[in-house]
Amino acid sequence: MTDTKRVTLFLGHYGSGKTNVALNYALHLKNKGLKPTVYDLDIVNPYFRTLDGKSVLDKEGIRLVVSKFANSNVDLPSLPSEAYAIIDDKSSHAVVDVGGDDRGALALGRYLPEIKKENDYEMLLVANKYRPETRTIEGLIEIKEEIERVTGTLFTGVVNNSNLGIETTKETILSSIDFMEKFCDITKLPLKFTCVKRELSSIIINGSKILPMDLIKYGNWQ
Repeated sequence: MTDTKRVTLFLGHYGSGKTNVALNYALHLKNKGLKPTVYDLDIVNPYFRTLDGKSVLDKEGIRLVVSKFANSNVDLPSLPSEAYAIIDDKSSHAVVDVGGDDRGALALGRYLPEIKKENDYEMLLVANKYRPETRTIEGLIEIKEEIERVTGTLFTGVVNNSNLGIETTKETILSSIDFMEKFCDITKLPLKFTCVKRELSSIIINGSKILPMDLIKYGNWQ
């Protein structure tokens, strides 16, 4: 992952693991000596909030920008004004967790014109082939195209986050590779990296880049 863009947008289906990928990617950037900021644009009653990982980010000196309604019983389409730093703060690498599916992607609309104007971004589709709605190539293509229609922006790559939670094994991950490579071949999108829980990060995946992952919540990997 040497070709690091200043803005990295993570989008995908509900439950695909976007937030945990975003948090771990931010930690990866910090370990590379960069200055990441995590932005939570997930305003559609998400399963997992970046706020759950705030203590980890604080420990690493990584700033988190999140709605003041996060982790409350209030579900309002409200984003903090600080989120404009995605486009204004050129000294920081923005890691953006965007809401699930096409509805969640609506929140990105106000920032995309300037992001695209700067032209230093990745828009990555986070995919888990073991989720019911994306267990087929056709289902994953449908999710991809729905998000692209709403954002008016094409994905630039794919993140393979295929897992079965705490039951994930080496075989679970290796069995997802052919599926993801076929999807990438059909869509002409590069596979940017495969997410692997840290204790399995020594496995060889056809030369693919991997992102060793920790679950930054409640101690179980998902």
